[in-house]
Amino acid sequence: MPQQPDDLRFIPDEPRFHQSVELKGCKLGRHVVIAERVILRDVQVGDYSYFERHSEAAHASIGKFCSIASNVRINALAHPIERITSHKISYRPNEFFRFLGVDQAVREARAAAHVTIGHDVWIGHGAVILPGLTVGSGAVIGANAVVTRPVEPYTIVAGNPARVIRPRFEPEIADRLGRLGWWDWPKEKLFEAIPDMQALSPADFLAKWEA
Repeated sequence: MPQQPDDLRFIPDEPRFHQSVELKGCKLGRHVVIAERVILRDVQVGDYSYFERHSEAAHASIGKFCSIASNVRINALAHPIERITSHKISYRPNEFFRFLGVDQAVREARAAAHVTIGHDVWIGHGAVILPGLTVGSGAVIGANAVVTRPVEPYTIVAGNPARVIRPRFEPEIADRLGRLGWWDWPKEKLFEAIPDMQALSPADFLAKWEA
């Protein structure tokens, strides 16, 4: 059978999203997939990452190859509880009255509490990540976890509040994977590496591909 031209190995790079998705001020990478009724505000999503249904994110940077389950909330925006009311009538009075605008100080504080998600992060169903946090590459966040503090790379956390369950890999393997940075490989190299991702242990994969 004759060899197929190289370009036939690859589907188009464009992101795909359901017609019910709401996007504002977002940047989507190659092969990003956004499912039904996802709401994203000021979010950058890296190549190959995907959101399942009914998730929401704001003021966040999400790396490549992240798997984000349904009903996830990334950057659950803070309310001004130091005021006499935490209700949005004090910072979004325009929704109820004329001639009163959005409180820019609250808007700016929310934007400043940016959430950063690394590469190859799996965020389980219903998880919540609070403002201003960083989740390292390779981390796993369990279903319904409430993340209240930074998560180290290649660490599995779960619970409310989320706590460390165990490392995903031995420290040496995690460090080598981080330095390998396979998520930045061109698609031609990824195509060749996928069978090894399926068949080899992390140590064996590193031994082959670090070279």
